[in-house]
Amino acid sequence: MTSFGPDMPAFAELAPGIRRIVAPNPSMMTGPGTNTYLFGKKAIAVLDPGPRLRPHIEDIVDKAAAPIRWILATHTHPDHSPGVRLLAELTDAEVLGMQAPDGDHQDQSFAPTCVLGHGDVLETDEFTLEAVHTPGHASNHLCFRHVASNWVVTGDHVIDGSTVVINPPDGNMKQYIESLKRVKDLRPDALLPGHGEKIDEPDRVIDWIIDHRLAREAKVSDALAGHPGVTSRDLVPHVYKDVPERLYAWAERSLLAHLIKLEEDGKAVQNDGHWSPQ
Repeated sequence: MTSFGPDMPAFAELAPGIRRIVAPNPSMMTGPGTNTYLFGKKAIAVLDPGPRLRPHIEDIVDKAAAPIRWILATHTHPDHSPGVRLLAELTDAEVLGMQAPDGDHQDQSFAPTCVLGHGDVLETDEFTLEAVHTPGHASNHLCFRHVASNWVVTGDHVIDGSTVVINPPDGNMKQYIESLKRVKDLRPDALLPGHGEKIDEPDRVIDWIIDHRLAREAKVSDALAGHPGVTSRDLVPHVYKDVPERLYAWAERSLLAHLIKLEEDGKAVQNDGHWSPQ
């Protein structure tokens, strides 16, 4: 599901007042690790502290080299937000984001002191961050536009050379594609993903993801027409011939998301977990 380039530096200054620290949690799903972003020089906002790893959290405090006043999370998956609570305890910073939904793989320890919605802004003397609600990968997913640079921090919404799992019921493929278009409509100059390097060609990457998802949806539709009345698991080998069998469990989650989108579009119907064309 992931395809990342060479190893990234653990710390980088991307622009004046914009820094990135890579959390030490590399894996098949996280690539080099979760990207933590620091904004500002005199008063710092930390975005996505990542997993609750004390050495990483202490490294954030050290590299901030100034008071950390705000902590933000793009969403509440285990590789993005569990570090928020420890960082808040160490800094007494304000926590901003959306509440964690119910369900597995959600960080229920995330407790925002300020709940953000689409269009809300964090405005400081040094920078402004605008929240953009982008449900799809997660119902509470937010991207953040750094207004001065017109760069957008995308969390797990957009990653270069990689697809992210859309895992129902919280993940929703129809919303995901709509949210991709929402980010493209911002006409960002660059994207700062939750994993991997800065993206300098936003349109190319977003268009590739949308085209890839719609091509996969067409495969799902064709497979369903040829094998009506089957489960999502039965369809995986027909739709994901390009994916190793060891990844079939994750592939099935995204395939189910495609089926639900087809159902929402009036193109598929399911009965007791068995799917057929509409």
